[in-house]
Amino acid sequence: MRSGTYKTNLKGEAAYKSFVPTPLPPNPPLSLDNEAVELLVKANSKLAVLNKMTDLIPNINLFISMYVRKEALMSSQIEGTQATLDDILDPLVDENTNRNVAEVINYIKAIEFSINRLGELPLCNRLIREAHAILMTDMRGQEKNPGEFRLSQNWIGGVGSSLKNARFIPPNTEDMSDAISELEKYLNSDDSTDILIQSGLIHYQFETIHPFLDGNGRIGRLLITLFLMQKGVLKSPALYISYFLKKNRIEYYDRLTEVRRTGDYEQWIKFYLNAIFESTEDAVSAIEKLTALRDKNTALIKATGRSSAKLLRILTYLEENPIIEISKTASALNLSFNSTSAAITKLCDMNILTQSSGNRRNRVFSYEAYLEILRDGT
Repeated sequence: MRSGTYKTNLKGEAAYKSFVPTPLPPNPPLSLDNEAVELLVKANSKLAVLNKMTDLIPNINLFISMYVRKEALMSSQIEGTQATLDDILDPLVDENTNRNVAEVINYIKAIEFSINRLGELPLCNRLIREAHAILMTDMRGQEKNPGEFRLSQNWIGGVGSSLKNARFIPPNTEDMSDAISELEKYLNSDDSTDILIQSGLIHYQFETIHPFLDGNGRIGRLLITLFLMQKGVLKSPALYISYFLKKNRIEYYDRLTEVRRTGDYEQWIKFYLNAIFESTEDAVSAIEKLTALRDKNTALIKATGRSSAKLLRILTYLEENPIIEISKTASALNLSFNSTSAAITKLCDMNILTQSSGNRRNRVFSYEAYLEILRDGT
């Protein structure tokens, strides 16, 4: 079959079949119909708009740090993590952290680490393993060899499933080792296929190889961002494809399965290009809304006169920390507790901030209009 073959492992009662994927690119080569070509053009042009926006907007890094958190949250939610955007932005998270929040925070660290690491290393298996080690630090998958490719057979299926009734069995360890080496070569090859299509093939292949005992889905989605950034198609991690994949989770899994079942890469690529287009469109729309909100509130603050400089500093801080409490904000901005408290009260009077919880000593304030834009899809 075009996408791979099934191989029988072990004998007798213990026998099972694992999938051995064919190396990329597909053979025969992809054949794109008019619909696929149209989707490819739309996705590339929308990505160009997103890149242009990230060049033009001041403080884009503040917005992007929020996108990284949103992508981490939604990618983790696809895997069943129970956490909300408000949970991961809670300034008291150090005191009341839970496993679900910690999983998302690890993923944020893995994304940020990997992007910085791309400046030192090409996208390779070493970088992928290093990102995985950060993702799995102190997690429930801790016993599952963080940062190491698996040395045992894994499988995909519901709770309590086994090799006998698994939905999909990835390559055995020897075939996995060969397949992930082949994928590493492809990541750095001169394939003339459009880069967006390559990224879709890479994601499919990684998910099929399933080289880790846990965390494959999250690392596989991170690989999309890293590959597009390495190739210069994406200038910053402002794309959150997990927004679309979470919304269409069943179809996402079904289309990956269809490639393995029939060798039809083309149906997966159409779904994937649509995911890129919709996710990029959503990111562009969110940046426009966040920029308009910033402009509106900046004008409101400047109209207050003398105290505006301090209020503007807090507004900038809010764009990276939209849920705050007074003492941490004062410390981060090197201001006194009292002047920070007075400034926050003023921002509440202007309806920019709202007190969301806490008593007099432990009050928490939210930049609600900002959060509303970011919560979409989470």
